[in-house]
Amino acid sequence: MIRFLTAGESHGKGLTTIVEGFPSNIPLTAGFINEQLKRRQKGFGRGARMKIESDTAEILSGVRNGKTTGAPISLYIQNKDWVNWKDIMNTEPGNLDEAISIPRPGHADLNGTLKYNYNDIRNSIERASARETAARVAACSIALKLLDEFGIQVASFVESIGGVYSSEDYFNTLLENRVPQSLSARKISAMADKSSVRVLDPNHEKKIINKIKSAQKQGNTLGGTFVVFATGLPAGLGSFMHYDRKIDAEIASAILSINAVKGIEIGNGFAAAEKYGSEVHDEIEIKNKKFVRRTNRSGGIEGGITTGMPIILRASMKPISTLLQPLFSVDLKTMKKMKSRFERSDFVAVPSCSVIAEAMLGWVVAKYFIEKFGGDSIEETKNNYSNYSMNLFDNTKQNFKKR
Repeated sequence: MIRFLTAGESHGKGLTTIVEGFPSNIPLTAGFINEQLKRRQKGFGRGARMKIESDTAEILSGVRNGKTTGAPISLYIQNKDWVNWKDIMNTEPGNLDEAISIPRPGHADLNGTLKYNYNDIRNSIERASARETAARVAACSIALKLLDEFGIQVASFVESIGGVYSSEDYFNTLLENRVPQSLSARKISAMADKSSVRVLDPNHEKKIINKIKSAQKQGNTLGGTFVVFATGLPAGLGSFMHYDRKIDAEIASAILSINAVKGIEIGNGFAAAEKYGSEVHDEIEIKNKKFVRRTNRSGGIEGGITTGMPIILRASMKPISTLLQPLFSVDLKTMKKMKSRFERSDFVAVPSCSVIAEAMLGWVVAKYFIEKFGGDSIEETKNNYSNYSMNLFDNTKQNFKKR
């Protein structure tokens, strides 16, 4: 079982994460982790914070000579903006900064204050901030490196922002299994990374940027949808034996745990509810001694178990809750109606969210991969995986001949 914990506040000294359960001898460097952190920070419409921070992770333990040792891995990401907040975020008694008392609609401000009995909303703001996802991306980078050892690639791209879609339906192209073999998941993600809003169509990018600029002028924010997928997976990850062992359930939980994500569909999801079964399910055939599907409308998962086809999901992110033209709220000091306050924020964060979701999908796949194939070292895991994948078709054939 692999797991990670994160700690830290948005304007605290830094973010830390401890990652446990990965086998030894996985190639891992700070450079790879920092590459993923850099991808998370990109995107047209991000706020001023991105001009201050340039996230880099320091590996404190669990890695030696560029390889994991099997010990817990600890990572640290410095918050460079902390120097401007160290008086406000002081951990010692006697901090006399003025308490924030006006909660922002759409944030965890009020709910967190009520739940934890705070007398300053700042406590909710700091930990509920999406800044925490930097630590998640760092932790999940280790999962991506593990998967890379087995040819499993995880990718993402933005589908829409502010209701502006491309004329090309890339999501359904994936579901109908019509992506050219030469266009790997890694290549698709690289194409998205070249766009300032992580879309695949240059004309689409221009339209979205114009929409973002319009929202900025209004002091408003935008949300959108993005697609995440993983290729090269074996059949058999997950289980239908108990509700909490279904891989699609855990994927949904992981994606919905990302700040501002409000919806997810795996495969053709909601569209399936409006179609005939003959238009939804994926016919089975055999190619090169493997069971494959002609289409992949199930998104690579049936009965809580991977089919061996790519896992494909789409998720929606609501607009950022902090507005330059604030909505109405109440002042908790006076309990009177007034305009909400403004906390420095982004106008759009969908491109960043797609990268975070990519990392989280990689984590869940790695979790179920290690659960099935085990191994204290990557070499042992590879042996277990090889024995399973090489004999899967023949073993199935022989099992049914014996009956």
